[in-house]
Amino acid sequence: MKRVAILAMHNAMASTITGPMDVFYQAGVMWNYFQGQELTPLFETKVVTIDGRSFRCLNGNRMVPDCSIRDVDSADLIVVSSTFNIEKALKYEGEAFEWLKENHRRGAHIATVCTGAFVLAETGLLDGKTATTHWGSVGEFRRRYPRVLLIPERLITDEGDLFCSGGMTAGMDLAIYLVEKYCGHEVALQSSKTMVSDIGRTLQTPYAIFQFQRDHNDPQILAVQRLLEEHFDQDYPYEELARRFGMSRRTFERRFKGATGDTPLIYLQRVRVEAAKHLLETQPLSFDEITYRVGYEDNGAFRKIFRKQTGLRPKEYRRRFQKL
Repeated sequence: MKRVAILAMHNAMASTITGPMDVFYQAGVMWNYFQGQELTPLFETKVVTIDGRSFRCLNGNRMVPDCSIRDVDSADLIVVSSTFNIEKALKYEGEAFEWLKENHRRGAHIATVCTGAFVLAETGLLDGKTATTHWGSVGEFRRRYPRVLLIPERLITDEGDLFCSGGMTAGMDLAIYLVEKYCGHEVALQSSKTMVSDIGRTLQTPYAIFQFQRDHNDPQILAVQRLLEEHFDQDYPYEELARRFGMSRRTFERRFKGATGDTPLIYLQRVRVEAAKHLLETQPLSFDEITYRVGYEDNGAFRKIFRKQTGLRPKEYRRRFQKL
């Protein structure tokens, strides 16, 4: 039986604690119960905190942990929950960093849900390794941890003994993934069916919203961004933009990429895809009409760009996200 410790962080989303906990609990239990078979629990799961005291989740609910991290004799797997106040968690829950590193040295695997990736990255264990986190925290994560190979479009990353998952409910995807890793595909499939949860989701890009990358200190580039965002249906050659804002093309490209992380072309594509997503969600327009409205003439070319950035075909995106 695998021993799991779920490290509950301050201001966690409750589902990043209870979701994985439920998945681990039901493995070998609920499916067997429904099939009239002997119950064979496969995981022993505890919720732990730094001090063992009760705590409030972000939704206001109070939870009582099983024990403090000091009372955990050993764990095969540690799952780090999300935390809403990243700055506070990193400042006041530092005791968790050494505990995580010590357990990792002893052979424990560590997994993170959502912004729990910040806690693991703070230990240095993710340096030079792949990770993912909530799409809304990508910019801050990259600033704090440039040595981590962040892949924000991935729902789950697997480094063999270190795992990260994306947004909040991805914690259940992660737990089912770990059930498969430890117990095999058949048990994971049973868990997926029992929990009525898809197995094998790999991307969180369909859910991401473009952040517009304005947290820099270059007023000229901010002005360029505003121009592209307000008039995304128009074409802007690099030379014209550079001239309008008093720069050479080379300087313009360098400053824009340095400030936003994207080339002007990629940035404009992202803005246009975001506009197309909104139209697919809210308007009964054909994709040809949407293509024209966001500034493209070639339906096929924009379709490829849309799928590359969202992971879905336009028709699939509309089916999943259109208003009721």
